[in-house]
Amino acid sequence: MLKLTSIPWLLVGLRCAIAPLLLLDALDGSTGKAFIFGYVVAFLSDIFDGIIARKLKVSTVKLRQADSWADISLYVCVAISLWLVYPTVIIAFQIPLLIAIAFQLILFAVSLIKFGKFPSFHTYTAKLWGISLFIAVVGLFGFGWSGGLWGAIALCLINSIEEIIMTLILPQWTHDVLSLFHALKLREQWAKEL
Repeated sequence: MLKLTSIPWLLVGLRCAIAPLLLLDALDGSTGKAFIFGYVVAFLSDIFDGIIARKLKVSTVKLRQADSWADISLYVCVAISLWLVYPTVIIAFQIPLLIAIAFQLILFAVSLIKFGKFPSFHTYTAKLWGISLFIAVVGLFGFGWSGGLWGAIALCLINSIEEIIMTLILPQWTHDVLSLFHALKLREQWAKEL
């Protein structure tokens, strides 16, 4: 019997399962309504896994890390799908996309070097970036509109810079730190406890 507390894990697993299916749909160089439907379901699972986990008080480190990995797998598959279906868009946006990817890789490297783990902050800017990615992906794959990529790239950079700074100022790895302001407060709180 399904336990209520398993729902967040199932939603994370659903997102991991959908990611390669999106890529599979794009392998022939085109996508259909199934791609958009799958992506919307994956996006909604990303929203609700955290909400449900917090409501059920099962928002553990492992769940939050799994959530981050599910996000990475989803967007890697979406990015490869973008290359397969819209290579001209990738070429047109290559410099800003490479800059955004570089900042994400710097964030991962800083966190791995400092803490030995990938970041899992789930900041407000990450949430805004996720919404902008949703608009960009649905706009492009659903309507052929690439203009939404500018917002997604800009918010990726803002989020990456914020999380790099947060990683540098926090003395130990933690998850679910909503902003740089919250990170500063947490660092101050930890300093008082020493």
